[in-house]
Amino acid sequence: MSILLEAHFVKSVAEWRDLPPDTGTEVAFVGRSNAGKSTAINAVVRHKLAFVSRTPGRTQTINFYSCGEGQRLVDLPGYGYAAVPLKERKRWGELISAYLQKRHALQGIIAIMDARHPFTELDRQLLAWLSRSPPYLHVLLTKADKLTRQEAHNTLRACTEVLSDILPSATLQLFSGTTGMGVSTVQKLIWNWLHKKTPG
Repeated sequence: MSILLEAHFVKSVAEWRDLPPDTGTEVAFVGRSNAGKSTAINAVVRHKLAFVSRTPGRTQTINFYSCGEGQRLVDLPGYGYAAVPLKERKRWGELISAYLQKRHALQGIIAIMDARHPFTELDRQLLAWLSRSPPYLHVLLTKADKLTRQEAHNTLRACTEVLSDILPSATLQLFSGTTGMGVSTVQKLIWNWLHKKTPG
C-alpha cells in the first residue's frame, strides 16, 4: 500500500488534448460536489493531496496524482453544483464523459456519496450511465461518522439493495475520512486495481 502514501500531484487538465499519455493504470474518484471527495482522497493517501474547500465545485479540472511508475489517482470535477455557470458545467460534463468512456488506463472508479444523502438523482444517473460498459466500481458512503450505529447499519443495507438494482457488479462501504473508518479497505481495493488484480 506504500505507493498510495507516496502519491504526489502531476498536472491539472481542462482539455482532452492535455491528458497524460494513456498508459499505465489509473483509478478515478468521482462524486457530487460537497460529498467529501477531496477528504476521501486525502484519507486514502494519508496526507494532504487534494484541496479541501468549503466552497463546493472548486475542482474544475481533472487532477492527476502519481503514486508509482505508471500508476495514477485521478480526481474528477464534482458534479451537480448549481452555482457553477451552466456553460462551465457542460464543459466539465463533456470532459468527464470523454475520460470515463475513452481512457484505456482507467481500471476502476471510486464513486463518492454522502452517507446521509446517498443515491441522489444525479448519483443514480451517473451509475446508470456507467453500467453500460463499466470498469470496476466501488461506492464510498462518506461522512459515515455522522450517523449513529443503527443509522449506519440501515443505510448500508438500504444502499446495498439500491446498488444491486442499478449496477450488480459494483460494491460499496461506509467510510469516514475524519475517523479513518474503512480507509484500509479502500486502500487495498485501489492497490489491486492499479496492479490489475481482481477486486477485493
